Amino acid sequence: MEYRKLGKTDIEVSAVTFGAWAIGGWMWGGQDHDEAIAAINAALDAGITSIDTAAVYGFGRSEQLVAEAIAGRREELVLMTKFGLRWDIESSGTPRFETTNDGQPVSVYRHASHDSVILECERSLQRLKTDYIDVFQIHWPAELDPIEETYAACAKLVQQGKIRAVGVCNYTPELMEAANNVVPLASSQPPYSMVLRDAENDVIPWCIDHNVGVVAYSPMQRGLLTGKITDDYKFSDTDHRKDNIFFSPQNVRATNEFLAKIKPIADAHSATLAQLVINWTTRQPGITAALVGARNVTQATENAKALDFTLTDDELKTIESHLAELKIQR
Repeated sequence: MEYRKLGKTDIEVSAVTFGAWAIGGWMWGGQDHDEAIAAINAALDAGITSIDTAAVYGFGRSEQLVAEAIAGRREELVLMTKFGLRWDIESSGTPRFETTNDGQPVSVYRHASHDSVILECERSLQRLKTDYIDVFQIHWPAELDPIEETYAACAKLVQQGKIRAVGVCNYTPELMEAANNVVPLASSQPPYSMVLRDAENDVIPWCIDHNVGVVAYSPMQRGLLTGKITDDYKFSDTDHRKDNIFFSPQNVRATNEFLAKIKPIADAHSATLAQLVINWTTRQPGITAALVGARNVTQATENAKALDFTLTDDELKTIESHLAELKIQR
């Protein structure tokens, strides 16, 4: 495993970071409790020292599972969580989406007022059973709340020792600039994968220029790049991927054709396609870590081994040439 400093901070994260969205079960068709706990511990045992979760993942369940899994191991890891998506208040903030939880309808709002940020931090600390959070990140922009107010609250939490650093997710360079003027940003989380590289145009260059860490989320494009999804794959009704454009039969076929072309590179390193994709992601300019989910021990262990080999310049060029030929309909 490789370990890298997060921007200008003294926080060191594993280049493969455990993403805890799926283990919350919500939007992923459920999750077995014991498998989730075992997956987290397997990741830690294999050298993954950073975990990323969020309050809204499973509506608190992901944070609670993480707390249970890391009991007695808190000092071994960097704990990152997110705020700014509230499901416990009505008609407050900017509507984000409608969803269900345990069969009941739920409205989720973007909300990041000063008091809301402070309250969410307290609740996350309680669910995570810790007295500090390493990186506290806004989940999505909250358009109705002044940025100065949101990050004044974050600065207060830093001063109180309740969080060590502040991060953002899904922010434009303009929003990052405004936030960074209030409190130094440690990291940014953009969506980034072989088939979704928009962040290379703006977010990543800004982060490089300002020495802000980049934690790429969905580097496997939510499982599409594992090579295990067929064009007739059936997702459960509670799996968000069933209506996602990247999983249309046309895009799945095109992606699998691309993966077949780069599989010899994976084979040459005795690696899986998923490990090759993760490795490639961490080698891209500006990327500090790849945020990768795991729902069982096997996945967690395999993810941790993704950096056990080094891609040559020729192999990277070959991958790029095949990527240039890949046409994804968006």
